[in-house]
This record gives sequence, structure tokens and C-alpha cells, in this order.
Amino acid sequence: MPELPEVETTLRGLSPHLAGRSVTAVDVRQPRLREPVPVDLATRLSGSALQAIERRGKYLCFLFDHGALLIHLGMSGSLRIVPPDQPPSGHDHVDIAFGDRVLRFRDPRRFGLVQWYDPRQGDPPRLARLGIEPLSAAFDGSWLYRATRGLGLPIKSFLMDGHRIVGVGNIYASESLFRARVHPLMPARRLGPRRGQRLASAIREVLAEAIAAGGSTLRDFTGGDGRPGYFQHSHAVYGREGEACPCCAAPIRRIVLAQRSTFLCTRCQRC
Repeated sequence: MPELPEVETTLRGLSPHLAGRSVTAVDVRQPRLREPVPVDLATRLSGSALQAIERRGKYLCFLFDHGALLIHLGMSGSLRIVPPDQPPSGHDHVDIAFGDRVLRFRDPRRFGLVQWYDPRQGDPPRLARLGIEPLSAAFDGSWLYRATRGLGLPIKSFLMDGHRIVGVGNIYASESLFRARVHPLMPARRLGPRRGQRLASAIREVLAEAIAAGGSTLRDFTGGDGRPGYFQHSHAVYGREGEACPCCAAPIRRIVLAQRSTFLCTRCQRC
């Protein structure tokens, strides 16, 4: 599933080519996604100028003067810019033309989302219930320490709860916890101010590095320019079960937490 860095990479790949341009045509070939694509999408978009693209968690918000298009990439979706004469494949479900370029939404598993909303009426529920942005100024060690008081759930489960923090998926949680030397099974309430600051800094660093590298390719993901991400070549622990820890040379272990693989060094990471 595309995570925050992959979505941010997509945003940065699309924005320079689309912002300020007007929609000239809309073609919805498959309206049955996670929720049906609005039947009047072409009417709403045609002739409208795209003002900007923003990201909220793993959602992309395409802002027009009279509303916004909300897109989620689902499990395997992607957005690419293609020439108008490039024929679609069977999984290319929505095209939005901006003159000589087309924004193409591809989603083989059809778990993605293409919806319309009016920002003047407030955020839709799926945005309103999202947690703090880990790359925002408000996210730091103090916030992390306050937010974990009294919580007995594992710290990795806390990090991956999108109602608390958005976009810290499985790969980035494992990598951040390793960098901060925090065991993923440690109860969240045991995170003190010092380790909280260390973990908050690690999360921001790991996400920033992943964005700079174009994200972490997981079989299907490609960015807005069609190129895959390469942060997976920098993973310290994720997917490296049995390999030597880059810090102490102990073997990396894999455990299962909430039905997800979690990778760690039991020598470096402490509860």
C-alpha cells in the first residue's frame, strides 16, 4: 500500500505539471472503486482550473475554486501524467485531461477512492478524523510524550494508528523505532520525554529520507512521474530477517504484531 512518502512523492511529481491548468475532459471508464465515482464528475471538473494539490495523510486533495477532488490510491493505485494519445490499459479507470497532458488513475485492485467535496463546508469525515501530520511543526517529542500517557498498547501500534498519527506505515514505523532504539512491543506509556524526542526525530528523518528517495516500492507503487521509489535500498531492518544489524551485527529478527511483520534488533532496541 502506498504510504505517506509515496503519496508525497506523487504530489511533488504532479504539481509542477498540473497546477494552474484547466480541465478539458474527463473520462471515467470504471466508476466502481471503493465507493462509486461521482456520476457528475465530468460536469464538475470540465473547464475548471486546478489551483493546487495538497496532501492530508495518504489522501491527495486537488483544489479547484468551487470544490476539491479527493483521491486515495488504495492498495495498489497510482497517478501518472501521460500524453493524450496513450491508450489506457484495463486497470486505468479515470482520466482527467489538462489540454496536452492527462492525469491517469490506475488501480488494479480497485480499493482506491475518487470523490468530490466542498472545503467551504469543512473537511469530509474521512479527513476530519485523521491524526497529526508527522512532518508538521506540531509533531515533536513533547506531543508524542503527552499523547502516549496511560496507553498500554505497543508503541508500534500507536505509531500506526492513523487516528493518532497519519502516514507512519509498517515500513516506516519499523525503521523509525530501530533508529530511535525503541522496542516495538514496548507499552506506549513507557515512552519518556527523552526517548519521545528521539523517536519523534527519527520518524521525521525516516519519512524525509524516504520522500527524497521517492518512497519504498512494494511491488506496485510508482510515483507521479512513473518511476519507482528507492528508499527500500536503505532499509536498516525492514525485510532483513537474519541479516546482520548495521549497528551491532546481531541478526535482525522478525516478529508479528497485529498481523503485520515487524523487524527489529533485540540487542539495540529496548523496552
